[in-house]
Amino acid sequence: MKAIEVTGKIDAQGNLILDQPIQGTTYPHQVRVIVLVPEPAEAEELDPDDTPVEEIKASLRRALQQAKMGQTLPISELWEGIDAE
Repeated sequence: MKAIEVTGKIDAQGNLILDQPIQGTTYPHQVRVIVLVPEPAEAEELDPDDTPVEEIKASLRRALQQAKMGQTLPISELWEGIDAE
């Protein structure tokens, strides 16, 4: 048996919805599922400063589009206003 780790959510009806499709396997076939649900204490330990993945993806898409359109800055200008010692 092969193990594949993926993330997902359980909806209000109890259905498991994966964040990403599983690649590299043929369908359909029976699988075993182990669901790990964070305890309340573990959920509180999540870093509130962590940026959600979807927000990061959207930002990267915008940046790629800007780069394709030539909307870039020289590296020398990127450090302006940053006090790095």
